[in-house]
Amino acid sequence: MSDESIRLVTIGRIVRRRRRLLTILVVVGALVGYGTSLLFPPRYTTSASVLLPGAWEERELLTQTQIATSSVVVDRAAAKLDWAGVGGSELRDQVSAKAAEGNIVKISGTADTPERAQRLSDQVAQQFVTFAGRIAGDSLDTEEAEQPEALRQMVVRTSRRITELADAADPGRTVESVQTRTELAKLRTALQEAVNKLDESDPAANKAGMVVMGPAARPSGEAPPTRTQLVAGGALLFFLLAVIGHLTAARTNRRLRTEPEIAAALGSTLLGTVDVPGARDRPKDQGSWARVRRLLGADVRWDTPTPRTSGDEAGRQLRYRRVYARLRDRLPAARRLLVLVPDGDETARRAAGQLVAEAESDPSLNSSHRGYPLLRVVGISVSRPMVPDRGTESGALVVLSAGSWTAGELAGIAEACADAKHEVVGIVLADPVLDRPTRSADRPRDAATPALAVGDNVTGGAR
Repeated sequence: MSDESIRLVTIGRIVRRRRRLLTILVVVGALVGYGTSLLFPPRYTTSASVLLPGAWEERELLTQTQIATSSVVVDRAAAKLDWAGVGGSELRDQVSAKAAEGNIVKISGTADTPERAQRLSDQVAQQFVTFAGRIAGDSLDTEEAEQPEALRQMVVRTSRRITELADAADPGRTVESVQTRTELAKLRTALQEAVNKLDESDPAANKAGMVVMGPAARPSGEAPPTRTQLVAGGALLFFLLAVIGHLTAARTNRRLRTEPEIAAALGSTLLGTVDVPGARDRPKDQGSWARVRRLLGADVRWDTPTPRTSGDEAGRQLRYRRVYARLRDRLPAARRLLVLVPDGDETARRAAGQLVAEAESDPSLNSSHRGYPLLRVVGISVSRPMVPDRGTESGALVVLSAGSWTAGELAGIAEACADAKHEVVGIVLADPVLDRPTRSADRPRDAATPALAVGDNVTGGAR
């Protein structure tokens, strides 16, 4: 798992093998989201649009949005609304403004009811228009605004003087007088057009006429995040955290999975892999925590590969015979061996029992052939490994499942064997497989798996 990429099949395996735990976590996340929604009351948002006539640059529109949410405008809106316990400082966090296309400033208000949100948006928009108009009106009284007015007065006086000069000219008696009157009329027309253009280009006249484009619409739904969104978000968050937690735990897992790693940790040779049919065994731990794990479906590991479908009984028996034959070839002299099975590894314990049955059923084991090992199964704790001292048995055969134990735990078993002066003569891996759905009635099993007593007194072979 530490070397493979995270694929959809991995996520699917987590969901399939941890569905009970994930379901409970999703429900808990939904309840947390619901509780969060109770702490934050529903909010409603609506907007009022203000039209700014004339030509505006982008930075000028940005300035207007800042003015719309300024403390002056919001404080005036709060005074007009006169809501109990609500001042300008509280409303300032509930009001926002942004510039839209077409020289429109959209002012949004958020409140705990649709009516309040509508009134807030309308009132802030109205106060913004009033305040902007006042700023434009005040600018007319400045020296910069007085200069265009003085220019208009001068143009009016000049136009009057032109009229007087035209009347004083000899009306139509000579060609020169006619030309003079024509030139004076053109000059008066040009001055009037200049005044008109000056009026059109006056920014105070153009930009002071802001208007509110109708009342704000009453909101029909809550502003996000709604209660439904919080519930769904809480459920999704807990689901993702659970999946990420599983992936993180799998990537930090140091359990050995490959045959070379297991052989190196125990310092011995792998004799082979045997199949153990049946459903995946669950740990038989007792206690409240073990019961909780079984209730949540977390007592079976999810990161192990899906078991293969088992072959027939003859094929499985053949594997056990070959493993026992390899063990017999490694020990030509008559010996008794301990079969060490880590505590909690039920698959390995069943495989060890089958090996004992194979040793008992070997047809070569008789009074005239003493060269075949006799096996005795012994459970060993991986946390505090202890192996019986060397007595009638001289050597140990380790049977375990791949992907269940770390290098340190297996090294501890090897050290315990060395302390008891037992040589680890071989390793057998137990691979869980699935039974076939149906079995032929006319195909009897070669040998039944013997019931295995828990303890250190399970023996095989001649006594």
